Order: sequence, then C-alpha cells, then structure tokens
Amino acid sequence: MAIQDNAEMPVKSSTHTHREEHVFGAETIRDIVIGMSDGLTVPFALAAGLSGAVSSTNLIIIAGLAEIAAGSIAMGLGGYLAGKTEVDHYNSEMKREYEEVETVPEIEKQELKTFFSSLGLSNDIQNQAVEEVSKDKEKWVELMMKYELGLEKPDPRRAAKSAFNIGVSYIVGGMIPLSPYFFASNGLEGLKISSVITLVCLFVFGYFKSKFTGVNKVGGAFRVMMIGAIAAGCAFAIARLIQGHY
Repeated sequence: MAIQDNAEMPVKSSTHTHREEHVFGAETIRDIVIGMSDGLTVPFALAAGLSGAVSSTNLIIIAGLAEIAAGSIAMGLGGYLAGKTEVDHYNSEMKREYEEVETVPEIEKQELKTFFSSLGLSNDIQNQAVEEVSKDKEKWVELMMKYELGLEKPDPRRAAKSAFNIGVSYIVGGMIPLSPYFFASNGLEGLKISSVITLVCLFVFGYFKSKFTGVNKVGGAFRVMMIGAIAAGCAFAIARLIQGHY
C-alpha cells in the first residue's frame, strides 16, 4: 500500500530551465551610444561657446541646427563607411579562404585538424571530422572564417543601418541642449536651462551606457557628465576670452 502511494505521488523533475542572458542588438546599441554621446556633447559645447559671445538666441539656434545637420551627416557617413569596410574585409578574406581551399587543401585540412585538436577530440575523431567538413566547401570555408580568422559574417545591410542609427541618435542628442534656446530670452538664460537639462541627460545616458558595457554605473555616469561639462565650460571660457579682445 505504501509502495502504491509513493507511485501515485507526482515526481518533481530534477531538470530546470536554464536561462542565458545576453545583450541582443549590440551593434544597434553601439551605434546609438556613438551618436548620442557626440550629439549631447558637441552641440552643447557649441551653444555654450556662442552663449559666451552673443546674446541673440536666434543666432545660437541657427548655428546649433547647422551643426546638428552637419554633425549627423558626418557621423552617419562615418558609420556607413565603417560598416562597408567590415563587409568588404569579410568578403576579401572569404575569397582568399576559398582560393586556399582550392589550391592547398591539405594545408587547410591540417589547420582544420588543429582546430578540432584544440577541442580535445581524439585523433580518430579529428580525422573523421576533417573528412566530413571538407566534403562541403561552403561549410568548410565558413568554419575556417569563424574559428581560424575569428570573423562572423556581417549583415550586408549593416552599413546603411549604422548610418541611420548614428545619424538619428546624433540629431536626438543634439536637440536636447539646443531646445531651451527656443524659449529663452537671451543666450545666458538659455545656457543655464540647457546646462541643467543636458547634464542630467548626460548622467542618465552615462548610467545606461555603463550598464551595457559592464563598468561601474554611477562612476561611468559621472564621467560622461563631467566630460560634457568640461567641454561646454571650456567653450564658454574661450568665447568670453576672445570677446574681451575685440
């Protein structure tokens, strides 16, 4: 009777769901970080410098919008070229790998065997694995690209995506320090409001940037905020100094 009761009791499975946490969209996050960091800092420093030299908010707004437009285009083009270079480099290395597989297959097989050896496989398994992989040249080259050269196949649309992400992030970041000047009566008033808003945004941005990169969040936030503050302060001081000589 006791045995029957035990048999009818529900048995808890010893297995459990293993949850792996990874940061997805790392390339997109990197683009946003690049665009936002420059977008928050450069227009902020420019507006601060102009505020130290002129009182007209219209001039500051026009110059700020021009800088944001030029900066977003330049940063976007930089992202596009970086993405295009990554794709071109991968294709160039893949072409070279295909040529080596065709012209010196035995050397490539030995490199493949070395890789399998590093995994701790026995000699017989290594030979068997090499023979199986080398039957399919496409898979063979793909394996060599990934594990011999350490290259992952890039997204062919990566360049355009990077340009868009960086450019838009720069515009969004740049409009934050510039927006108070639309409502301020003079440059210094706009600078005071802009400084508070931008420094808070830089701190928040630095906090989340540090969170994604795995460094101390508060320390990283203060570091990003101080960089923006120093850049704006120097621009303002230089503008005041130059103004005093004219």
